[in-house]
Amino acid sequence: MTQLKPGDTAPAFTLLDADQRPVSLADFAGGRVIVYFYPAAMTPGCTIQAVDFDGALSDLAKAGYQVVGISPDSPEKLARFREVEHLGFPLLADPDLEVLKAYAAYGSKTLYGKAIEGVLRSTFIIDVTTDGVGKVALAQYNVRAAGHVAKLRRDLGV
Repeated sequence: MTQLKPGDTAPAFTLLDADQRPVSLADFAGGRVIVYFYPAAMTPGCTIQAVDFDGALSDLAKAGYQVVGISPDSPEKLARFREVEHLGFPLLADPDLEVLKAYAAYGSKTLYGKAIEGVLRSTFIIDVTTDGVGKVALAQYNVRAAGHVAKLRRDLGV
């Protein structure tokens, strides 16, 4: 799977959110969205990352960014995660891995010294044109959960 890079067209998507409502990349038309992929809701690393994004929402919004998290979890599990952690941004379900694979955020990785297939923790900043087409402005693969949002904020000057 070829990794995305700045300037590439972002793969369009429509996925169900935690309330089982469809959310599309085109819904962010005319704006900038941070799309991040994470392995599993309610796990330690993913919780750290989600809480960090939630804590940065206000500053990111002032800078013109919205945030969306995508994982292979079911909408029901995402709803529990949102409620337990009081998250204020959309969590989208990709149980068929279609969007994860389209963004090259799923593939071979090493976990505890063993090669496995799974979600590659990745973050993208996408500029979405007024007609709903996304362009990748930033693509980061294999990011660390802890400290990632702080680094991203520094990189963006937010």
